[in-house]
Amino acid sequence: MNRKHFLSSFIAATTVLPIFKTFANTVESETSSFKIPPYLQPGDSIGITSPAGYITQEQIQPSLLQMQSWGFTIKVGNTIGKRDFTYGGTDDERLADFQQMLDDPTIKAIMCARGGYGFVRIIDKLDFSSFKRRPKWIIGFSDITVLHCHLAKNYGIASIHSKMCNSFPDDWSKAEPIQIETILSIKNALVGEQMGYTAPININNRQGKVDGILVGGNLSIIETLAGSKSDLDTKDKILFIEDTGEYLYSIDRMLWNLKRSGKLKKLKGLIVGGFKVKPDDEGEEFGKTIYDSILEKVKEYNYPVAFDFPVGHQRNNFALKCGINHTLIVNETGSVLRTV
Repeated sequence: MNRKHFLSSFIAATTVLPIFKTFANTVESETSSFKIPPYLQPGDSIGITSPAGYITQEQIQPSLLQMQSWGFTIKVGNTIGKRDFTYGGTDDERLADFQQMLDDPTIKAIMCARGGYGFVRIIDKLDFSSFKRRPKWIIGFSDITVLHCHLAKNYGIASIHSKMCNSFPDDWSKAEPIQIETILSIKNALVGEQMGYTAPININNRQGKVDGILVGGNLSIIETLAGSKSDLDTKDKILFIEDTGEYLYSIDRMLWNLKRSGKLKKLKGLIVGGFKVKPDDEGEEFGKTIYDSILEKVKEYNYPVAFDFPVGHQRNNFALKCGINHTLIVNETGSVLRTV
């Protein structure tokens, strides 16, 4: 159940970390068939709610203080501090809290406090009519992939796949550079900076250059939404996937679902983020790597494939804007993903 945890502008545009590099310039000029919520201005309000797993008031304090330091005001939802077993309150409480934030015209963005499990239990009961008239940025990942997919499928509204409240460092002055940069990428996404990201070469990469709308998220969530009202449409899109705590055979099974349901057939490109794989049980070894499984499923297609992107259940999990046009370049020096 613990699915809590790329694109960023760094403190300095020339910052290079050992594993990857990110960059940002001016406010981006985006063209997309998706609706793009208004970017935030100083003084705008961000709501914090817990539509999946539970979290305490104390645990959200670092994120609250940090976002206030960016010039935003914070409205804390009623689900923060509530608990119904693994959930941040009962289904009805989480539904009511999220609905209130969708409908509140003074809230310009909604930060999901953490992942876990639970959004699928309330998604079909939410009323998005007010949200459609006044779109706002919704932020989160892991279990929140349910919402990213639902918004893409039904409303064509962009959203932000990124870390959540439970990933903000307790002490900013003692935080590692990677923690700082991933958190700052959330701010940069919210204010509309042009985002860019590079990753090093991987021998399993497949080269190419494409433009397309970026969609994706947690692989197991995408798989479970197949055939539902939230089923992700990947045609002519750049798809990114990540996962954690799964056996290799289970990941292979999910990938077969994506292939057999046509989700891999007409992609513009595929981005593979972090995959924390559960070790095989003794005597039940799977015999294939994550690279083997993915390349097997896409061998008949010609689009670029980029591995080892910093998105997923890991520290180098940068903010991605789903529903926004991106350029993906994979060549002999590595991979680049940037907003158009």
